[in-house]
Amino acid sequence: MKIGIVGLPNVGKSTLFNSITNAGAECANYPFCTIEPNVGVVAVPDERLEKLAEIYKPQKVTNAIVEFVDIAGLVKGASKGEGLGNKFLSHIREVDSIIQVVRCFESDNIVHVDGSVDPVRDIETINFELIFADLETIEKRLDRARKLLKADKKYQFEIDTLEKVKSVLNSGKCARTLDYNEEEKEVLRESFLLTMKPVLYVANVSENEIEHPESNDNVKKVIEYAHKEGTEVIPLCVKIEEELSSLEKDEKQEMLEALGLKESGLDKLIKASYKLLGLISFLTAGEPEVRAWTIKIGTKAPQAAGKIHSDIERGFIKAEVISYDELMNCSGSMVQAREKGLIRSEGKDYVMEDGDIVLFKFNV
Repeated sequence: MKIGIVGLPNVGKSTLFNSITNAGAECANYPFCTIEPNVGVVAVPDERLEKLAEIYKPQKVTNAIVEFVDIAGLVKGASKGEGLGNKFLSHIREVDSIIQVVRCFESDNIVHVDGSVDPVRDIETINFELIFADLETIEKRLDRARKLLKADKKYQFEIDTLEKVKSVLNSGKCARTLDYNEEEKEVLRESFLLTMKPVLYVANVSENEIEHPESNDNVKKVIEYAHKEGTEVIPLCVKIEEELSSLEKDEKQEMLEALGLKESGLDKLIKASYKLLGLISFLTAGEPEVRAWTIKIGTKAPQAAGKIHSDIERGFIKAEVISYDELMNCSGSMVQAREKGLIRSEGKDYVMEDGDIVLFKFNV
């Protein structure tokens, strides 16, 4: 699952990407420094794995992962090919969700592509370009569906659905702001609309605002805008996160305490990104390995087993399940949990929950 990091030039995109991935993407104070997208695979922070590792002393600990893509900065007119517009839009089409970095700090040393800091204007610059691109896609599909309608009336539903989306796009809102039934979702899935992708906003603040970012007026504007969309905002200082990412674990903890923070903004962001994709983790624990396995919300036990090996899914008999919290209440002892009757035997229809610790039983 891929998450695209987008934003106007010089808002801190590539610095954020570097901080998340330590991949060393080029970062400079001029537009279009990033042309080809940089890709980094990131471990999802999970305190549960650390606790389980203390109990089982495994040879290996494996976190869930998310892939981040640093996409070139966008400018007004991208949907018409301005700047790196067409390339930018094609790269967004390939990701599953979007993190939009929004500049909320003032600085005379870092130029803003539009000459001043205005986070809502910046968000709308990007959203409008995605909307324009989606309107073009919708118009092409409508033309096709209207022609096919003459031979088959079933295309009327497709036309109605596309017209519904066209109306909201023309009002300046993203397609994701509407509610859809399953049939409408199926129609739209084939269109790969850019504004259907889930979004999370990162409000990039200055170093002296990191302890209380909510006092920043620009952050307040982003939160207000996001609230109307039903999206989440994570305020952080990209510059500080870059420093934190270069430190060892103990040094990082010391710096966080000095800043008055419980966890880094990046850890919050990576966890929120995982959630944004509609992903959860089930856990397996033993001496060889403690591991988090990634599944979509709503996945049933046999399909979850298939993440480990296709043979386990094919030969699935049952899943022995206990929640992480229940196990911790038994001091991490499976023996104690079994004595208390907390380990459940679940069948093929069981829908997995985040933090389930599972042992799958299967026929070879």
